[in-house]
Amino acid sequence: MTKFGFGAAVAAGLLVGGLSVGSAQAADLGGNCCADLEERIAELEATTVRKGNRKVSLTISGWVAEQVMYWDDGTESNVYVTGLGTTLSSHFKLTGAAQITPGWSAGYVIHVEAGTEDPLTSLDQDHDDGGSGVRVHQSYWFLKSDSLGKLSVGQMSPASDNAAILVDGSGSLVPANWVLFDNQAFGLRVNGQYTGANWGDLSHCQSWGTGIGLGGAGDCGGFASPQNVVRYDTPTFGGFSLSASWGEDDMWDVAGRYAGEFGGFKLAVAAAYFQQNEYPHTGGDSGSNWQIGAYVQHVPTGLFAYGAYGADLDAPDSAYDFGADRWYVKAGLRQRWTSLGHTVLYGEYGQKNDGIDCGRGNTNNGNSTNNLAFDCDGANRVTGGQLKQWGLGLVQEIDAAAMSLWISYRHFEGEVDCSSPVGCGSAGLTGASHFDFDDFDVVKAGALINF
Repeated sequence: MTKFGFGAAVAAGLLVGGLSVGSAQAADLGGNCCADLEERIAELEATTVRKGNRKVSLTISGWVAEQVMYWDDGTESNVYVTGLGTTLSSHFKLTGAAQITPGWSAGYVIHVEAGTEDPLTSLDQDHDDGGSGVRVHQSYWFLKSDSLGKLSVGQMSPASDNAAILVDGSGSLVPANWVLFDNQAFGLRVNGQYTGANWGDLSHCQSWGTGIGLGGAGDCGGFASPQNVVRYDTPTFGGFSLSASWGEDDMWDVAGRYAGEFGGFKLAVAAAYFQQNEYPHTGGDSGSNWQIGAYVQHVPTGLFAYGAYGADLDAPDSAYDFGADRWYVKAGLRQRWTSLGHTVLYGEYGQKNDGIDCGRGNTNNGNSTNNLAFDCDGANRVTGGQLKQWGLGLVQEIDAAAMSLWISYRHFEGEVDCSSPVGCGSAGLTGASHFDFDDFDVVKAGALINF
């Protein structure tokens, strides 16, 4: 929580004001003195950033997170200094609330990202600069009842957004999860030659429409980013809670969550269903998907396991619906071996099946102007594909500084299948009915500090 001293603000205001006050007025301690001072104090009360006002609180929180990332695509390698990617990037959050009556409150959240070099959307083999700039990530107000739940309106995460990810309580969520934060925009190569496709084109959320690929990789709920919605969250009963949201043009989703501890085990589970209709590039069709995630930890030993699964139930254009699904597992040890804080050791593995992004060259999906890689039209076309990833890493928490440091290694493999032995007819894929892309390796070392 950040506090701004009111006395210091008054002193600063008086110093600034003193620059315009003549010497005669400065020496005048007559009847106008106190009235002028009271007027100045009232003005400062209305304009100075403080811990809220007399009715609504103000809390400032957030984190700063940066890393050094080494990558190798089999032909070229380099080292970049990057942020963590949209939704994980450095940010600050303004939150506050005021009590209306006993059991009822109102409040707000303003979440602003300071996106530095973004490996999720902008960095590739030819670009080491790609910051997303300063932008409003969330901005909404809410009404909350202790017994009836919470109603929120504005730009925020829908109920299904990150549902399967956020149950991960291992302390390794940031450096290791199923979204392609490391290499989504990096180009795919075959035998050292660029194909015109990138790694994100193999991990598409088809339920979003054939022209939307950002963030697919794993989290396909709620468009995987804050949206303009109305959201309702129930109170928590016995560790269980439900959420639902509706908005945009138009989408709706629901999610259920459980968290508890029994017999020396911690358990967290979340499941969500998401559906969208008439979103841009869908041609008026609907798309839907579901996801589930679970985390269990044996508290005495620190052994933990986490898993997530998601599948597209239908795509906005059935001609390009490959029945994409994705799964991810992680296991390891969370133990306090030093006075600094917990140390986390983990290994991870995941697959994304048939998440092909059908775009470039398509004429039947209502989005012929997009610039995506794989062609799913015609006799020579992509018919499916797969992306595999595995890795291992170490996280060290430093409790005294509310900080986490990590180092990790991740390995990625990708492939596509074509309808014809002469190739896929797009993305530089010719002369075969199956292509294995060159492997991609990433080593990351970074830190996140909360405030």
